[in-house]
Amino acid sequence: LQASTIDGRRKGACLFCQEYFMDLYLLAELKTISLKVTTVDMLKPPPDFRSNFEATPPPILIDNGLAVLENDKIERHIMKNIPGGHNLFVQDKEVASKIENVYSKFKLMLVKRDDASRSVLQRHLQTINAHLAQRDTRFLTGDTMCCFDCELMPKLQHIRVAGKYFADFEISPELTHLWRYLRNQYQLDAFNQSCPADQDIINHYKQQQ
Repeated sequence: LQASTIDGRRKGACLFCQEYFMDLYLLAELKTISLKVTTVDMLKPPPDFRSNFEATPPPILIDNGLAVLENDKIERHIMKNIPGGHNLFVQDKEVASKIENVYSKFKLMLVKRDDASRSVLQRHLQTINAHLAQRDTRFLTGDTMCCFDCELMPKLQHIRVAGKYFADFEISPELTHLWRYLRNQYQLDAFNQSCPADQDIINHYKQQQ
């Protein structure tokens, strides 16, 4: 995983790192794999990292000595080669379409910081809230987690932390099903063990400005 840009040791605020960490943590909980997580300070990568991976930034998955470097290849490897991985990657076009643009709308709001962009993001979150209300399940596709939850939960955390800090954005309290989803999120070991500190999320976006 990418390390914190503040102290170079704890977990950094890379969304893909957290997403794949959550995928693998869920499989480790089921005892289908053993999981070891290492953070890498990309400002001062250790010599063995530089010699093996040059400037490739994490996430990097190493499975029985095989290094998988690109995000789409990591996803495919978890799905096809990690025991139990195929169970995480459910097919649900409706859920995929509901969550795919939420992050781009959040990033636009961070740039514009106006009422219009806040409203666009809030409306998108309303569609996710409506989906959760319709399904009436703990997670996006059912009562067990899947790849879509591991993708959405880190993004919701960035929206809550960085949205409030940079754009005074808050998820509407009227989105009761989304808030129930968030409460479930904060009770999950897979989320809590993989989640970066608030100050790392804030610093992540400060460095992009």
